[in-house]
Amino acid sequence: MSTQAEPQRASVAPARTDKPSRTLLVGLSLGYFMVLLDMTIVSVALPAISTSLHVGLSGLQWVTNGYTITFAALLLTAGWLSDRLGGRRVFLWGLAAFGILSGVSAAANTLGALVALRLALGVAGALLLPASLAVITNAYSNPADRARAVGNWAAITGLALAAGPLVGGALTDTVGWRAIFLINVPLALVSFLITMRLAPETAIKQRSGLDVTGQVSAVVALGALSYALIEGPAKGWGATAVVATIVLAAVAAAVFVAAESRAGDAAMLPLRMFRSRGFSAALTSGLLANFGLSGLLFVLSLFFQESRGYSSFSAGLAFLPLTLPTAFNPIYTGRLVGRIGPRRPATIGFVLMGVGALLQAPFTGDSALALTATVIGLLAFGFGVSFALPALVAGMASSVPPELAGIGAGALNSARQVGASLGVAVLGVVLNLSATNAGGTRWALVVGGLTLLLGALITVSGLRGRTAS
Repeated sequence: MSTQAEPQRASVAPARTDKPSRTLLVGLSLGYFMVLLDMTIVSVALPAISTSLHVGLSGLQWVTNGYTITFAALLLTAGWLSDRLGGRRVFLWGLAAFGILSGVSAAANTLGALVALRLALGVAGALLLPASLAVITNAYSNPADRARAVGNWAAITGLALAAGPLVGGALTDTVGWRAIFLINVPLALVSFLITMRLAPETAIKQRSGLDVTGQVSAVVALGALSYALIEGPAKGWGATAVVATIVLAAVAAAVFVAAESRAGDAAMLPLRMFRSRGFSAALTSGLLANFGLSGLLFVLSLFFQESRGYSSFSAGLAFLPLTLPTAFNPIYTGRLVGRIGPRRPATIGFVLMGVGALLQAPFTGDSALALTATVIGLLAFGFGVSFALPALVAGMASSVPPELAGIGAGALNSARQVGASLGVAVLGVVLNLSATNAGGTRWALVVGGLTLLLGALITVSGLRGRTAS
């Protein structure tokens, strides 16, 4: 059931005739960069966090997943808030919360406190993503300028992915793991000051009431499923708490589907969108892409440091073959998608990711051959990511009507973050089932690689080609 907001007249921001300052785009992009950086910077600091807070594998999974669970579940609601309250206001709230929570996270002395703060950071991050895009859309009245601004804003996805492991490793080795959170404080402050000074007020749009039942059931379903997958190996799959959360996840998922069916187009995620084969394929593929990406980062970060004895900084350097292609190849992918459509680039991307993971699986030693396999496998994986993700965005955009484009974009981002949470949880289970880290890594790479090849089958059969109408 939805709570119905009181009708109100939409306030219209004054039309802008001047071209916004480039500094404004820098400020807005900094906020987005910070949100994405927080998803990857933690990965190479996990062993240091484990030693400092005396936590095991399940604790590390919660440190990683605490952020993505709330981020994934609240993205669509954050878009609703941005429309109802104004993108500028919501963006500033999100920046203030993100900066403060990051500073407090650096002082966390227990696993429970750190996980709670990571959950709260996910909420703040969810506020920032749609709000920053809303401000850009409002600030750039010229369509060509707006397209370039959105392109530059989106391009930092690859830069954040490339910077995360490297910056995280350097900070962990030189200052300590707490510095990976402190780095957000000056970034949030600079972004806040620029936005406060230069960002125009955004229009407040009339929107239907917030889909409370759908929102709450989505959070419960994702949280309960993550709890079962993370705690199952340690507590036992037959433990009362684990069985209860599995049942809770199933009931919450059923409630979500029922709520969205009743709410119709006022739903957080209108179910009629799934009548489009391309939309369903894009969402499923987006989930599988981040399942493989986040799962691989989690598993290999532990493997590099625990089995190969790398320092945090060396582990960050080891990920460069994966992260560097994401900093430049999406530009080429965008042009390619414009010429031939999203189907083939996305399929090529998933094949490269799957092969890249499987190629590393037999080589979990530290011989020259094993190191070569790691470099080649990560390079293939990195190019695969940079082919697949931009193509999925285009595939989603071409499969929904214009009036649902915003919801479609939010749904794709949510699906990707759900996949990230599940990737860490599921591959963590696989890792936990083996007696050694190297053996668990081998099987986790196999599971991840096969999952990504399944994504290739979905994209080749479900996404539209260039000539599709």
